[in-house]
Amino acid sequence: MRSYDFPLHNNPVDVSEEFVKLENDYFFATKLTDFDAGTAEGTLEWRRYNRKVRMAFNQMNAPFTESESWEFPPEYPRDEYQQLSVSFVTPQTVRIRISPKQHKDDDSKSPMLAVQPGTDNTWKKIEDESTVTYTNSCGSVIIGKNLWYIEFRDADGQKLTQTLGIADSKALMNSDPVPFSVVRRAADLKRFYAATFFLSPGEKIFGCGESFTRLDKRGQKIVLWATDALSVQTGEMYKPVPFFMSSMGYGMFTHTSAPLTYDFGCSYDGATTVYSGDDSLDLFFFFGTPKEILSEYTTLTGRSPLPPLWSFGLWMSRITYRSEEEVRNVAAKLRNHRIPCDVIHIDTGWFETEWRCNYRFSTSRFKDPAQMLKDLKKQGFRLSLWQLPYFTPRNELNREACEKNYVVRDSDGNLPTEDAIIDFTNPDAVFWYQNMLAGLLKMGVSAIKADFGEGAPLQGVYHSGKSGFYEHNLYPLRYNKAVAEITKQVTGDTIIWARSAWAGSQRYPVHWGGDAENTDNAMAATLRAGLSLGLCGFSFWSHDIGGFVKRSPEELYSRWMPFGVLTSHSRCHGEPPKEPWEYSDTFEENFRRAVELKYRLMPYIYAQAKLCSDCGFPMIRPLFFDHPDDHTSWFIEDEYMFGNDLLVAPLFRENSNSRNVYLPQGLWIDYQNGDIYDGGAWQNITAGDIPVILLVRNNSIIPHIGIAQSTAEMNWSEIDLFIYDSDKKGAEGTICFPDEQILHNISIKTSGNVYTFTEKPGRQNINWKISAINGRR
Repeated sequence: MRSYDFPLHNNPVDVSEEFVKLENDYFFATKLTDFDAGTAEGTLEWRRYNRKVRMAFNQMNAPFTESESWEFPPEYPRDEYQQLSVSFVTPQTVRIRISPKQHKDDDSKSPMLAVQPGTDNTWKKIEDESTVTYTNSCGSVIIGKNLWYIEFRDADGQKLTQTLGIADSKALMNSDPVPFSVVRRAADLKRFYAATFFLSPGEKIFGCGESFTRLDKRGQKIVLWATDALSVQTGEMYKPVPFFMSSMGYGMFTHTSAPLTYDFGCSYDGATTVYSGDDSLDLFFFFGTPKEILSEYTTLTGRSPLPPLWSFGLWMSRITYRSEEEVRNVAAKLRNHRIPCDVIHIDTGWFETEWRCNYRFSTSRFKDPAQMLKDLKKQGFRLSLWQLPYFTPRNELNREACEKNYVVRDSDGNLPTEDAIIDFTNPDAVFWYQNMLAGLLKMGVSAIKADFGEGAPLQGVYHSGKSGFYEHNLYPLRYNKAVAEITKQVTGDTIIWARSAWAGSQRYPVHWGGDAENTDNAMAATLRAGLSLGLCGFSFWSHDIGGFVKRSPEELYSRWMPFGVLTSHSRCHGEPPKEPWEYSDTFEENFRRAVELKYRLMPYIYAQAKLCSDCGFPMIRPLFFDHPDDHTSWFIEDEYMFGNDLLVAPLFRENSNSRNVYLPQGLWIDYQNGDIYDGGAWQNITAGDIPVILLVRNNSIIPHIGIAQSTAEMNWSEIDLFIYDSDKKGAEGTICFPDEQILHNISIKTSGNVYTFTEKPGRQNINWKISAINGRR
């Protein structure tokens, strides 16, 4: 995270800073009283402490010391007492709530939750004088009473983690780690939480949203505050998500929109501390494998609906097309140069004044946008348009939005920013905003780019009655929802193109990875970010292929392109030129070959998209997601699985055509040349004509389709099956036809050189053709 010695508007809020201040009061959870094991509720006692400066051997430190009350009049208690509630949502999900309030918050009002958390009756309790243990087939939860703690164990009785209090410190400084505590800020008497848990030796942590730093978050401090990162190589995030999973077999979701900081062994190696700015603590704990954890989390916060088929094709864009003539010209050249493409995106240049978003096409440069849209549709193109929810002072919508009170205000009733920012907590403002989008969608626009959204002012006062302290991180979620719902209502499609996000935003796909530099390091960071976001339940994701900031170097662009097409959604965007014919003939041929690969793979991609949508899984995911028992897989951050059966290893070094690739257990077959490799080992592999390493899991069927210039022209009655069955044990795959969106299994048994269907869809008039065996066409 960038650090400045002076305050800047919309700088990330790091709530962990409050836990080192001498002027604050600290309260440590020590004892549980009045605990009813039947309801799993009781009163948690917090003892008062303060930091006190101490000199030892000429070094100054500030450990904690127990302290007395110093309030007047002497009517305020020395210690604090809060309500503890443990609830069992499913066999694999446990909820812990700690609050000074007597009542629980209404879950139905949480934008983050897709469902009301249920109640599971499989948990059995055992109580003695000092502990209560709840157990089922998935694990156990042990609650200490006289000396309070919560411990989580797996089904085999192995400790996963536990809370760490002041009595658990093993260091010379009792502030190492910061104990499970509440701080009362001297500045405003607000209370923040530090929920500290044990980290095991060798434990790895993943998630937290679209984080560009190392994939394993162990040793990092992550500030969860939506911000315009302006890069993909810092700790700042467009899409923070307060969820993580551990290699030990558990995950946690902090149910809040207040500022959060996760310290994963950064300040103290043996502890995770969840610093929360909320006045209550609400944690969901998940037991299981990575797939089970993510399934539990997305059951709670929602899953990504399946986007339309056309959205999985190529999106062609730049900063920016500025006229109808230019758009028509790009469309014609895409077809003349035989570059398959489904979407043309116009960024900031479709208004009369560039960047001044008023939801109207320029009349001087777009003579007949409605006819343009119809003509593009006949050519197999959809149109996507850029916009943002901020109105600059010269924008005519600024005055209208202010007069109708559709904008965020400050406590004095003034604008807290230079722009007028739409208040998405105001239903009237949402209706007004959606009406402007509806006009474009009814004209024939297919997708709206929901850019920005990270700038909701901290000092703002929102229609919801909340301040920006709670609404800032929720703003992207409300924004995503507003765009997605009106798009679905008008077009019937579930599709947006969004930059910002929070927990729950996965219900409104698709999101892309922000403003990447045009470098090898940015390409690698982009992959890490996509993997991290996917582990937070975002099934679909994209990025600016070749980088955004400057002209893409041809050699880098050529290596980045296969990585870009082997993600769920593929967009070329950024500083011009991005069109392949603006580079060399060799580049154009490589570009076309990469895009054709995606279009040929569309039956596989669409089936995997449907599967991921149903299960809450990401289409691109780290190796350990599918291979949790493979120890080495947990260390890999520069390869990924693309669906169930394809392993992708991009080339991240300049002028490289080979690299070392780790392969999980089993046999793997090179998609481009048919070479077979043993898994459970590192292999040095050379790329084929397409500059990427692409391997297929043995015993897989990869359905293909004939190359078409758009998905609308694809012939789904002719399906080519590529069979990967090097050990002659048979092969399996899935297919999903766009007209029915139902997953069908395909399986084949092998006898010598004869391949026989044992299962296939019962659809009529499908010509199934076996076109390749083990990569040999």
